[in-house]
Amino acid sequence: MSGPDVDVLIVGAGFSGIFALQRLRQMGFSVRVIERGSDVGGTWFWNRYPGARCDVQSLSYSYSFDAALEQEWRWPHRYAYQADILRYATHVVDRFDLRRDMVFDTSVTAARYDPETCIWTVKTDPGKPVTARFIILATGCLSQPNWPQFEGQDDFEGRLYHTAYWPHEDVDFSGQRVGVIGTGASGVQTIPKVAKHAAHLTVFQRTANFAIPARNTPMPKAHEADIKSRYPELRATARASLSADFWEGDVVAMVDLSPEQQQARLEDMWAQGGFAIQYGFSDLLTDAVSNAVAAEFVRGKIREAVQDPETAEMLCAQDHPLGTKRLCVDDGYFETFNRDNVSLVDMRASPIERVTKDGILAGGIHHPLDSLIFATGFDAFTGSVGKIDIQGLSDRRLSALWQKSADSYLGLAVAGFPNLFTVTGPGSPSVFTNMMVAIEQHVVWIADCLRHMREEGHCEISVDPQAQARWCRRVQKLASRTLYGQAKSWYKGANIAGKSETFLAYVGGQGPYTEICDRVAAQGYDGFLLL
Repeated sequence: MSGPDVDVLIVGAGFSGIFALQRLRQMGFSVRVIERGSDVGGTWFWNRYPGARCDVQSLSYSYSFDAALEQEWRWPHRYAYQADILRYATHVVDRFDLRRDMVFDTSVTAARYDPETCIWTVKTDPGKPVTARFIILATGCLSQPNWPQFEGQDDFEGRLYHTAYWPHEDVDFSGQRVGVIGTGASGVQTIPKVAKHAAHLTVFQRTANFAIPARNTPMPKAHEADIKSRYPELRATARASLSADFWEGDVVAMVDLSPEQQQARLEDMWAQGGFAIQYGFSDLLTDAVSNAVAAEFVRGKIREAVQDPETAEMLCAQDHPLGTKRLCVDDGYFETFNRDNVSLVDMRASPIERVTKDGILAGGIHHPLDSLIFATGFDAFTGSVGKIDIQGLSDRRLSALWQKSADSYLGLAVAGFPNLFTVTGPGSPSVFTNMMVAIEQHVVWIADCLRHMREEGHCEISVDPQAQARWCRRVQKLASRTLYGQAKSWYKGANIAGKSETFLAYVGGQGPYTEICDRVAAQGYDGFLLL
């Protein structure tokens, strides 16, 4: 019987797929990457909306697997914009000659596992089926856009956009009446940029969000030189930390400080910007009293920034603790509402009744629009995988399983689907950490597992359902000890109608999680079944 076309088929050419290809090819595996976009970059290929920027500092949000690459690449800003991140991804692919094993403009539509041969048959559109011993789903946690449906939406005669499917050409909003629905991370970044050009911008807000200033600047040369001189030490510390990010400040419990000390430290964290306010307090997401102090501090900053008191209160998040929804890192977001050409609609007080041919009717008021932007986020973790008909043992379908509950073992594999791996899947730290560190840790673990199987003569690896059930209980138990459950967030699928609301990520931190994964491997891949 002939063997498969390739040892490993990787779905997705974002940062996960790029590194997985580099690592596995280096280890002597035959690999093919299939990507639905026309080039590499994943999230950073599709999300080209105005102001798109990473909320982790550039020198940390980068690969660590090659020392020369670390030293040679120059980031223009402390927080990189989309174009620079995409340029970086392209550079890495070309530097390591990875493009020759990639297929673009092609979607994986289905995959079926044959237990007799231990081979997956993968269908693509366009293209012929591909067979592979292993599949790695490098499809990303945030890659399937959430398209809300409003009555009359198809009647709109203006231009309709989604931040996650932004046109590749420049969009000029000069002189236009523009609406933005959504005030999460993409909305917070888009709104200030669009407001500078639009004749009028109407922001439709369902849930007010907390946002912290980025304090973004051109990259200081001295700072860059300092970080690069200490990269090995900083990377090692980040990998062992909870956030997997560079943080050299001290960490204190809010409850251990006097009210005066609390305010002084909050002011210092605010001045630093970014995630400092979250990194600098150990009890922000576990103690309701501590969180309330920090949340009210941020609300005070919003009230200082926004001139109209009524608008300021509308922008003050009251229905969830600080950080239990993704903390936004902004660049003049709240100040934007001081502009004469910007208005805010509270969708809870004035819900959208319908989209008309030339605007939106909300709360009995018609808002005329020439363009409408959906900044409504993603079907996180499971959405991209749910678009693929993946059939495992006994014709079990992964999409059906994850529609009920996004169960997996370590976020790496799923019971009933042998020889199938997920990078930063549900049940892993992923979005609660620096994604680049999470990606590298997963890819290295998977690659080492495949090498072990090759050396020991195994053809199949599958998950013990009992081990998976124990891990899922652990993920939910850890989340229940935090304040995360008090928010209706995409962390638990609450933004998608009909999606099972279970907490989708491991909140125990990257360092502890890595130790667990390493221990699983050291114990002969405990929780897995090898044939």
